[in-house]
Amino acid sequence: MEDTSKYLIHADVTADGVVERSDVVGAIFGQTEGLLGDELDLRDLRQSQKVGRIDVEITSTKGQSHGHVTIATSLDKVETATLAASLETITRVGPCRADLDVLEIEDVRAAKRKEVVERAKELLRTGFDDSVMSSEEILAEVREHVRVEDITEYEGLPAGPRVTDSDAIIVVEGRSDVLTLLKYGIKNGIAVEGTNVPDSVAELTRHRTVTAFLDGDRGGDLILEELSQVGDVDYVAFAPAGESVEELDHHQVFAALRNKVPYDTVSGLNEPREAVAATDGSATPAPDRSRSEPLGTPEIDDESLEPTREESRPLPTTDSESHSAADTTASVDPDATDDAVARVEPDPAEPTSVYDHASAVIRAGTDRVRFLDADAETIDETDASDAYEALEAMSEPPTTVVLDGIVSQRLLDLAADVGVERIIARTLGQFTKRPTEPRVYAITEVAETAPDDR
Repeated sequence: MEDTSKYLIHADVTADGVVERSDVVGAIFGQTEGLLGDELDLRDLRQSQKVGRIDVEITSTKGQSHGHVTIATSLDKVETATLAASLETITRVGPCRADLDVLEIEDVRAAKRKEVVERAKELLRTGFDDSVMSSEEILAEVREHVRVEDITEYEGLPAGPRVTDSDAIIVVEGRSDVLTLLKYGIKNGIAVEGTNVPDSVAELTRHRTVTAFLDGDRGGDLILEELSQVGDVDYVAFAPAGESVEELDHHQVFAALRNKVPYDTVSGLNEPREAVAATDGSATPAPDRSRSEPLGTPEIDDESLEPTREESRPLPTTDSESHSAADTTASVDPDATDDAVARVEPDPAEPTSVYDHASAVIRAGTDRVRFLDADAETIDETDASDAYEALEAMSEPPTTVVLDGIVSQRLLDLAADVGVERIIARTLGQFTKRPTEPRVYAITEVAETAPDDR
């Protein structure tokens, strides 16, 4: 009956004496019997379940009884109102004089509708997820998932997946720093997780080319000091003063790594950070011309990322060679400040050999790539960053590629496919596979290995 009730009749009952629930129910059935005819007889309505159970709550105090009566019905409005009015004809309950007053007829469906409305309001406030992700947020979440997927462990320490097999590693302070490196494609980072450098990291540094990439605070200095005492450090890079590695963006990370300096130049200093080039350009240490750093570059997948460049010593000549490196001059803007960096321009004289082209393009720091034919004549020249696209678009492959930049695996594979015989570059990448052709030389090797047709 409760599921099909339409209305609830609410009435108060008062009796001059002590009565019980059964007395009230008996009075309702007895004093309304035959009053409204057979169709609205209360007993018949109960049997047909058009009227539900009669609920009575009654208490007695000081010889008086007071209570509340509730009757559920599935009758229509008119029939329910008539039945309710008949209850007020009751004058006695048990042996006592009594009054029964109908307070209200409650529409059950209206009450349910009110509950539905209130619940719907609550669901509108709390039931919906209104956070619609932007494209940037979606990409950031996917990248974060990939970064977490890529991170591994080395002897229980957070590390990139290339730490175990790379010739070079980058030592950072914590897990978040490793994740930052992974975000930008650097997969050979490992964290020391505090100022107490683990033995596993100390042992690892003795067999790899090590770059310590630390936060720009006192903690970074302390870690470098301990790392240098228990292990071997080759290069040092710091985040800008007051910043941590995990806070750096793509440009700042690679600027800091490009400005790394050999550890020998900062060892013994109280503030080694002051001797390392800051990523904001506030300091520029003297480059180390005595070391080559192909193994010290970060392990990266992004072809557009360029590793640290080193200044190369002048190319020696031999008695059998009638040419020398192209002369270079520094051109400085007269209006520039003392801190302005002089840009080196190549000598306008036309190179006549591969040797001359290498000097004019790479040693002059032009950030260009030059394609040469078999006679060492220039076929084409463009920005170093467009080397792959330019080589791919050429109808006839060049004999030699002279690149002021890093030779990536992608560029090497294309050169091998189209038939390039020789590549001379500022820096060689770490190749997963190296074909027999083309032959690949770093600029530091040119004077020593004397490639063909030089």
